[in-house]
Amino acid sequence: MFKKLDILDEKDNRLRKVSVDAKLPLSDEYKALVERIITELTYSQIEEYEKKYNLRPGMGLAFPQLGINERVIVIVHEYDDGKFDNYVVVNPKITSSSNELIAAEAGEGCLSVNRNVEGHILRYARVTVEGYDVDGNKIKIRAREELAIAFQHEIDHLNGILFYDRIDKNKPFYSEDEIRLI
Repeated sequence: MFKKLDILDEKDNRLRKVSVDAKLPLSDEYKALVERIITELTYSQIEEYEKKYNLRPGMGLAFPQLGINERVIVIVHEYDDGKFDNYVVVNPKITSSSNELIAAEAGEGCLSVNRNVEGHILRYARVTVEGYDVDGNKIKIRAREELAIAFQHEIDHLNGILFYDRIDKNKPFYSEDEIRLI
């Protein structure tokens, strides 16, 4: 039986807290929650399930969005039509990044922000993320383009930052001449 997650809205102050490191390995309860998150994110990206369960499409979720003040992120990336890679990183850190900056042309969205927010967010085109899997094994992920944006967005949640905090109020949009838009 599929039951939707209770995702906090941007008005909830818990989203503005800096999260603490999660204890490793994750508890069975947290591992089950990670599986629920993966299912919901996957369903949200498949039109049939998105409509059936009234889901907003999303590719990432951080524990703080569920009211859990711990450093765990989950990303479900559709790399090809109907094919997904799942990334679960506990206590993630960006250990290196490209000099090149990019922005999502359509802007970013967030499952905690139930409104459209206009503007480009400058992000690194490539990042290396290190952390741990749910069992406490060290992992390293190299991400580029859309996936790199997702990692930066979710790690921001762990630091109490919402994507629109990063929109430059004086210059909310960039042209292709200024920044590579993807």
